[in-house]
Amino acid sequence: ADSIDNWIGKVGMTLATGVFSAVGGGAYLLPIALGVLGFRCFLRGGMDITRRSAAGFAVLLLFLSMLLALRLRGIPTLGSGWVQLGLAGGHIGGFLSELLVAYFAPVGAHIVVTAGLVLSLLIATPVSLVTIAQQIAEGAATLREWAQERWTQFRARSAEKPRKPKERAVKIIRAEPIVPAGEDVGEISPAEIVSAEMSREEAAGPEVQSERKKRRKSPRREELPEPMLLPEVVGGAGYILTDPVTLLGDPATVVERLSDEEIRAQAQILTQALANFGINGQVIQTHVGPVVTMYEFEPAPGVKVARIVNLDDDLALALKAISIRIVAPIPGKSVVGIEVPNPRREDVALKEIVLSEAYKASRSPLKLALGKDIFGTPIVADLRGMPHLLVAGATGSGKSVGLNTMILSILFAARPDEVKFLMIDPKMLELTMYEGIAHLWRPVITEPKAAARGLMLAVKEMERRYKLMAEHGARNIDAYNRFVAEAQGVPPPQPVDIPTEAEVVAGTEPAYLSEEDRLSVGETTAGPARKTPPTPLPYLVIVIDELADLMMVASKEVEDSIARLAQMARAAGIHLILATQRPSVDVLTGLIKANFPARIAFQVASKTDSRTILDQNGADQLLGRGDMLYLATGTGKLTRVHGAFVPDGDLKKVVDFVKAQGGPAYSEEAVTAETEGRGDSGDGDEMYEQAKEIVIGTGQASASFLQRRMRIGYPRAARMIEMME
Repeated sequence: ADSIDNWIGKVGMTLATGVFSAVGGGAYLLPIALGVLGFRCFLRGGMDITRRSAAGFAVLLLFLSMLLALRLRGIPTLGSGWVQLGLAGGHIGGFLSELLVAYFAPVGAHIVVTAGLVLSLLIATPVSLVTIAQQIAEGAATLREWAQERWTQFRARSAEKPRKPKERAVKIIRAEPIVPAGEDVGEISPAEIVSAEMSREEAAGPEVQSERKKRRKSPRREELPEPMLLPEVVGGAGYILTDPVTLLGDPATVVERLSDEEIRAQAQILTQALANFGINGQVIQTHVGPVVTMYEFEPAPGVKVARIVNLDDDLALALKAISIRIVAPIPGKSVVGIEVPNPRREDVALKEIVLSEAYKASRSPLKLALGKDIFGTPIVADLRGMPHLLVAGATGSGKSVGLNTMILSILFAARPDEVKFLMIDPKMLELTMYEGIAHLWRPVITEPKAAARGLMLAVKEMERRYKLMAEHGARNIDAYNRFVAEAQGVPPPQPVDIPTEAEVVAGTEPAYLSEEDRLSVGETTAGPARKTPPTPLPYLVIVIDELADLMMVASKEVEDSIARLAQMARAAGIHLILATQRPSVDVLTGLIKANFPARIAFQVASKTDSRTILDQNGADQLLGRGDMLYLATGTGKLTRVHGAFVPDGDLKKVVDFVKAQGGPAYSEEAVTAETEGRGDSGDGDEMYEQAKEIVIGTGQASASFLQRRMRIGYPRAARMIEMME
């Protein structure tokens, strides 16, 4: 008897042979379907077979057998090996597949069979395509949320443990003092100065020079630059030799600067504070200045600069500083500058700036010794190139001291016949001490009404100068003065340089014919016929200490005069320095600001005031006591400057010395205007007669009518109406 190779025996072999012969490999679907059906029956307690599902299963079995017949030549069995002779899909599957290939070709047959499998599966089971799509979408959303959560946790762990950058040595740059501090110089006569210079030149040798390099931290008197010469303040051929060291003092105290260990520790704290906010980088260089220390922070790649700028208050808290200022980025460098106040502040003496090479190298008569920048470099500006300067700062910020240093800078550089001042001081405190110096164009003005008339006189002077320059074909005051020098038969003057010692001793310094000498021979300043050439025109610097007080009394007249001078007076040699402690829009109007490109801001109370004066923030973060931001003409970049300080005693000594050389010579027009201004400070009004004529001529008498007609303030118009009544 033949052996039966089947686990179920003869019955199993018979069933297997019949099913495999009919549908081939699709026979394996039958036990799977029966197992699923039994499991569902066990769970639900009954069979839920419908005609639809039964028909779908039968069609699924047929399409599965057709697919096997198309793709396979044989099918494995559990006991008898491979079913051969192309019966992978059974007789039924083989027949139907051959029929499909005959009509649809192999590719089309595969498409039909695949579509039939999908449709029959949907019919045989309760699953729909919509449900499948929804489940796939829900699964994708869940996977995406899980990935985002894991990424957020990873970022948080990375921020908590920032990767340390490669350590680099911090380069520390210190500013060397220009003059020794705390050293008493004493009074020196001109002869002693010359002999001391000669003895130093003879005694100096290679050994002395090398010792100077070794002792740079404590320089001696021999290291001082060659003393500057203060020109005589009266007209004439000679000068009085005076060393400014004898008039200006050193800083009152010697301040110990930060040590290298303190700077490195501060840089480490700064780096760690930034790392706590997720900003990696390192401090690569520091600049130790007299008031602040700048740390150059190099951020890691990918760090946005805006994130660093917004951390100024947080960094000030971490560094225990009063306030810090962030320069992001430093122009010309790929670093961010963080300015931190020094715990021990140094004073910048005016003598240091006057003796610096920057001041001595400038040949302008209007050079301003502002102070030192954060690197310790002296900052000397030229008022001629500005050509006007706007200064603002809160009370106690050093604004008045800054004005005094600017005035002294000009007094050290120019004679009275080269520079004149028109000083307006409504507070009657700061500029009145200059009353009586020879550089004054007219007496110091303290009354607001007289100030308005003084500015009108300056406008008339500007117009007069333009007429003179037009007559001689000169485009500016320098060209006009060169023409005058050539017409008088003297060499053209240099751009106001200090004369040589030989010129001083020999008295060969060229002298111009004064206005008084020309008038004594019957000459007038107008008319085509002249017996002698005209006199040169001096520069005129108008200094207003408190603009807000003037704008409160006569805003229209003051604003119009300032606007005209600012727009046109540069070529005529007239320059303005306006100072105010209230930089609001009603004081610094748009018409005034538009003609003052150069600005200096001392410490102000708010960011709004800083934007008013500088058009950007920063002045509210200054430290006071002369700390300023200087906006140069045409640059658009702010420079932090620590203003030069001059004590009241030194200021008085310089002013007394200038007064001792000679008094001012006011023009008759200026004296008359000053007298009228003082007389008008009472109950009278210089426009009262004009107002009375308008009322009589029009027959209308009201304060609002006079205000519109005469373009004056309402209180002034009401006061004149009361006087008429």
